[in-house]
Amino acid sequence: MRLLPALLVLAIAAPAEAATTILPGYWESTNRLLSPIRQTKTEKRCITPADVEKFMSGPSNRHYACTYPTKVFAGGKIRLKGACVSKKGRKVAVQGEGTYTPTSFNLTAEIATEFLGLDISGKASTEARRIGDACPAPPSSTPAGG
Repeated sequence: MRLLPALLVLAIAAPAEAATTILPGYWESTNRLLSPIRQTKTEKRCITPADVEKFMSGPSNRHYACTYPTKVFAGGKIRLKGACVSKKGRKVAVQGEGTYTPTSFNLTAEIATEFLGLDISGKASTEARRIGDACPAPPSSTPAGG
């Protein structure tokens, strides 16, 4: 069931102003699908100053387009409510709450969709933290024969 892991990425994304949310740098995030099945994925990524707004207004998932009529990032609190639509027209309702600082954020989201005529709901969470001011240098490629 590929749909549910993709929804996890949707749960962490909500529009916000970069100056009032996270700082650029090297970030590590742990995304968990808590129900209906359990799945955990941890990743590290570089977030440049130009990427902050895109990261926060995601999703960083090419399969869904999302709109959040309710999107609040203020006073260290996150609240979002909206919907995402896949390229094939599948709709997913997303509602989440959490907290943030310039160097961390935590979000828990409820997701709901219909699949093969069945209503499916679940819960996902993201814990992210800034692990460095600067991103590691990209690996250099060795020339052929070298």
